[in-house]
Amino acid sequence: MTKGKLPLLKKMIYFDNAATTPLAPEVISVMHQVMTEIPGNPSSTHALGRKARVLIEDARLTVAGILKVSPAEIFFTSSGTEALNTVLFSAVLDSRIKNIISSRLEHHAVLHTLEIIDKRGWANVHFVNTDAAGHVSLIHLEELLSENEKSMVCLMLANNEIGNLLPYKEVAELCHKNDALFLTDAVQAVGKMKLNLANSGIHFAACSGHKFHGPKGIGILYINKDVTISPLIYGGGQEREMRSGTENIYGIAGIAKAMEVSYASFDEKTAHLRALKNRMIEALKLNFSGAIFNGDCESNGLINLLSVSLPTKSRSEMLLQRLDMDGVAVSGGSACSSGALGTSHVMDALGKNHELPVIRISFSRYNTFEEVDQFIEVLKKAYK
Repeated sequence: MTKGKLPLLKKMIYFDNAATTPLAPEVISVMHQVMTEIPGNPSSTHALGRKARVLIEDARLTVAGILKVSPAEIFFTSSGTEALNTVLFSAVLDSRIKNIISSRLEHHAVLHTLEIIDKRGWANVHFVNTDAAGHVSLIHLEELLSENEKSMVCLMLANNEIGNLLPYKEVAELCHKNDALFLTDAVQAVGKMKLNLANSGIHFAACSGHKFHGPKGIGILYINKDVTISPLIYGGGQEREMRSGTENIYGIAGIAKAMEVSYASFDEKTAHLRALKNRMIEALKLNFSGAIFNGDCESNGLINLLSVSLPTKSRSEMLLQRLDMDGVAVSGGSACSSGALGTSHVMDALGKNHELPVIRISFSRYNTFEEVDQFIEVLKKAYK
């Protein structure tokens, strides 16, 4: 191997797009252009600095236009995790929020943050009931809201493990009825769902570029114009004093282009994802008697995600390793826990049998029907 170069990996079937997506060619192109042509700091007043500033504001306009909000409501962060942390910590440290209502199905970016808030006594944390399919109980949510003043609801728009979609309009109505704030983790939803945040009733939303063929290390925080929060990071006052630190102009250009490309010919792209998913469902049913689809992923869930439990005593990690060795990349759940192979907290919350191995299959617009067929053959071989 040449010093300084990574070894080339063999061509794999990549069905782990809920963990991260490959960069779109258009994104690579625009980021390369920015890297080579715009060296300036956006805070500098000379021509090169002004050029970098214009790039950021053009990107903000693009993102705001797609999400149907004002550019003043869009802030660039390092990740969806930072965006979520910003809202949660700001809300409780400003003493405006005394109660946070969430679910046990949330991403660890929320759950681990809530653990800290609870341990330090900054706010009371409540978990809304969910059923065996992962649906949030709106009746219980209304009870929690009516019993707890100064509340914030934090529920994800699309679950990253089972693909369930939140009835966010109904949740927003309950929040507004009870004078509560509504934060949603939209990381898995952006790029796969059309969103009109201005008319959603959502106060805060977080997303991450690498989930829709953009770069890693760049996220977006939406803050509705009718609410204000304090920064999480202080310093030079960038992002209109909401998020200090020299702006990642390469990432900002990349996430805007990724969002633009994702929503261009959107119906065509989603039709392809739906066809891939349906083909996989039928093939799994045909070849693996007793396969169980988790949550709403088989029917009304996120368009590009399937979670299936297979009827075998083989442990999940062993099956995943066999698939990996045969050139298939999938996961058993979230890939955001430092590579940990422990049981999924989502499967725990749903009361699933851990003796049954779980595979999360997630597609992108670059996947093909041939890959679905090849995957089934590899899975039959690995399924012992």
